[in-house]
Amino acid sequence: MKNFWTRAASAVVYVVLFLGCIYSGALLGDKTIGGIILAAFLLFVSCGCTFEFFRIVERQGATPCKPLGYFLSFAATAALALIPVMNVALGFATTMVVYTVFPALFAIVAIVQLWYHSEQPFRDAAYTMLPMLYAAIPLGLMPMLHNSPYNVLVMVLIMVWMNDNGAYMGGSLLGKHKMWERHSPGKTWEGTAIGVVVTLLVAVFVGPLFNSAIAWYHWLVLGFICSVVDTLGDLVESMLKRSVGVKDSGSIMPGHGGFLDRFDSLLVATPLVYVYLLLFVQL
Repeated sequence: MKNFWTRAASAVVYVVLFLGCIYSGALLGDKTIGGIILAAFLLFVSCGCTFEFFRIVERQGATPCKPLGYFLSFAATAALALIPVMNVALGFATTMVVYTVFPALFAIVAIVQLWYHSEQPFRDAAYTMLPMLYAAIPLGLMPMLHNSPYNVLVMVLIMVWMNDNGAYMGGSLLGKHKMWERHSPGKTWEGTAIGVVVTLLVAVFVGPLFNSAIAWYHWLVLGFICSVVDTLGDLVESMLKRSVGVKDSGSIMPGHGGFLDRFDSLLVATPLVYVYLLLFVQL
């Protein structure tokens, strides 16, 4: 029971802080300052995720170039998160990042390995860039979702949180069949199914009320993406932790773990939601 209240209190602080940063522009009456506040919060999270990732892979014997990795993560989050503040076309900016910046960055990281004495240089080059791809860029896309014509970031958060809570409650009450015991012994098929159903109901009935510009069938697809990817994202992070024998990625959030533990699902769901909106809803 004590752990439950610890988790609950920690979750409340997290939700209030996150939503406060998202709506800071409206609360302060200045969209630019609000965008900077949200970007600063996400930069803090990005650095925390990068720190936890490097600490995990170092337990496997990897030696990523951490100064370069921190720089890439910081720069990627800042560049994307500040795009709405600078009023740059969102789709064009994202395309430029994908098709021009990524190849150049990998070339730089690979060249750095020539001076970075490593037994497996290409593995360490990949680990140097992975926090940017896994955490920094998805975090940077969040302000773009918030400042898009459809303003769907908060609804994405709601759907992911509803899936988490539905799966947790459903698994606690009805869970009998393990879903993926190798990576996450606590997950059950029953809990996962209930989480998906709850998320789809929220998406279809709350989504159009939240923003009627998006048709209900798009909300249905977005709910499916958030619910399924939420579960898979959690499993991916569990796989990473179990590969080195750790329970939590960190301890910054009592009862929840670290940055990666709390943001794992959003890191996977956000890019897919953005791509879907970009391709099918003309974001």
